[in-house]
Amino acid sequence: MQSLSVYYNTPEQFILLKNFLDVPGFDFLQTTESFANVLVTADKVESFKNLLMENGMNYTVMIENVQEAVTEEYVTQQVERGLQSLFQDYDASGKLSFTYYPNNDEVNQYLDYVVRSNGNIASLINIGASYEKRQMRVLKLSTGGNNKPAIFIDAGIHAREWIAPITSLYIVDQLVASQNRNLLENIDWYILPVLNPDGYQFTHTKSSNRLWRKTRSVNSGSLCRGVDGNRNYDMEWMTTGASSNPCSDTYAGPKPFSELEMQHMRDFIVARKQNIKAYITFHSYGQYILYPWGFTSKVPSNEPELRNLASRCAQAIATFRKTKYTYGTSANHLYPAAGGGDDWALGKAGISLSYTYELPGGTSGFLLPPSEIKAVGAETFEAMKVIHQYVSSK
Repeated sequence: MQSLSVYYNTPEQFILLKNFLDVPGFDFLQTTESFANVLVTADKVESFKNLLMENGMNYTVMIENVQEAVTEEYVTQQVERGLQSLFQDYDASGKLSFTYYPNNDEVNQYLDYVVRSNGNIASLINIGASYEKRQMRVLKLSTGGNNKPAIFIDAGIHAREWIAPITSLYIVDQLVASQNRNLLENIDWYILPVLNPDGYQFTHTKSSNRLWRKTRSVNSGSLCRGVDGNRNYDMEWMTTGASSNPCSDTYAGPKPFSELEMQHMRDFIVARKQNIKAYITFHSYGQYILYPWGFTSKVPSNEPELRNLASRCAQAIATFRKTKYTYGTSANHLYPAAGGGDDWALGKAGISLSYTYELPGGTSGFLLPPSEIKAVGAETFEAMKVIHQYVSSK
């Protein structure tokens, strides 16, 4: 399998590429206005390259052997995990060093550690079990009081996007630090680090599972498992950018909210929608701050507010580490897709500030080196501080 960046200049070229979206052997990692990053299996890559050249489309081979790159990452993970266990008393406590990507069990150990160490401000809310019976837990950070405005963050809806859950945990780590306790005084924080625990744990079991994206539910009448959780929300479900094919990575499910994980998330937010003022979901990769709508090129009525706050967040990130984020509506700056969480949060839950953060990727796309974890977390925290300030001032 190879990873290719494919470039297009005309609508016809873009349409040609889109024809491969649901073709077995093709996995689209990122699609933008001018290029797409796609994984192509070895048996199809040469004929695909020939087709691109015949249609005047340039491409770059990003990774010659994807499985080899994934295996190298897996080995690095094991080494870093071993070093943490050998030299630091982290494993027993659950504390994280942020030098490797934790699996789902380690995420939960860290959440337990946070509550043990910060019981006066931290608590865990079990919101339900996943398809494979893993508990889904939301961490609440609060100094107390009733009916305070809140910020909600989720991550890990797409299993292979490892930087997303660890970034949410880095933000937790910063929020409980004494120098940042002021960020809890007027605002409550709800953080769900892994929205798709079955899929996320599956990507950690062996290197050949690393690029799994969906949930792990069994699809009736198909050998292919899982649903794309970010196509499963009840917001213009299946109208664009989603598949009815259970073997597709963008399979929207048999019906809206078919997935237990999405149901639990929905119920949690709906019960608190009067207090939740900002909804943020972490993904990777691409360095985008996106807001609704994803299902149409039309913009919501509060688009000026969404754009202004996104601009301020992008500027905060750029000032901190010179990382450049592009911002705008999902449909106009990434690609049209219906049934997404940010669209649902605004359109159905009524949360006016709704954003998708596409975090940075490495030269290998999802395979962002663990050495980047702290830097990505730190710059993203700068954006969260901007959102906190804005919500506090309203």
